[in-house]
Amino acid sequence: MKTLLIQSSILGDHSHSKELADHFVARLRQADPEGAIVVRDLGRQPVPYFDGNTVGALFTPAEARTPEQRDVVALSDALVAELMDADRIVFAVPVYNFNLPAQLKSYLDYVARAGVTFRYSAEGVPEGLVKGKQVYVLIARGGKAEGTPDDNVAPYLRQMLGFLGMSATFVAAEGMAMGEQLAAQGVALAKQRIDALDLAGEAIEA
Repeated sequence: MKTLLIQSSILGDHSHSKELADHFVARLRQADPEGAIVVRDLGRQPVPYFDGNTVGALFTPAEARTPEQRDVVALSDALVAELMDADRIVFAVPVYNFNLPAQLKSYLDYVARAGVTFRYSAEGVPEGLVKGKQVYVLIARGGKAEGTPDDNVAPYLRQMLGFLGMSATFVAAEGMAMGEQLAAQGVALAKQRIDALDLAGEAIEA
């Protein structure tokens, strides 16, 4: 199976979400030693901000696009192709100011393409087209908000990924900014939850 790991921390090796991702990858190599792993680090190489020029490029007919617009669409196409090609997708997500990083939001905007990764039926019902994937979301948070109204990240990602056709398993490390002891406990608990995952399973039926 091919795994796509999407990291979004700006803290590099000091990131708790990266620490969870590294642990996940180590477990994955044990469970699926022959599997390929592709890493997209949005912290080190963020996609451009999703702005009016981006929208204009995506909605301009191919034959009428400027060279700059073609570059924008080519990037979006490449991100979508990478997503579609993966059997397993892992999002490593730090929480910044109660929400997901801006670079991850831009990434999701680039891959949310009408008629490509989702579509609407004649009745206006949305259907996600990114199907048949194992999806995991690894969250690192400074405080403790899992399962409370203060958790803005998991509900948004559950809705957004579901809109694109993906159902995810969530693992959170909490208390990262609440002192060394609580941070260590939060990371240890999250790693235990990762260890309990069945990572050797086959791809999901589309």
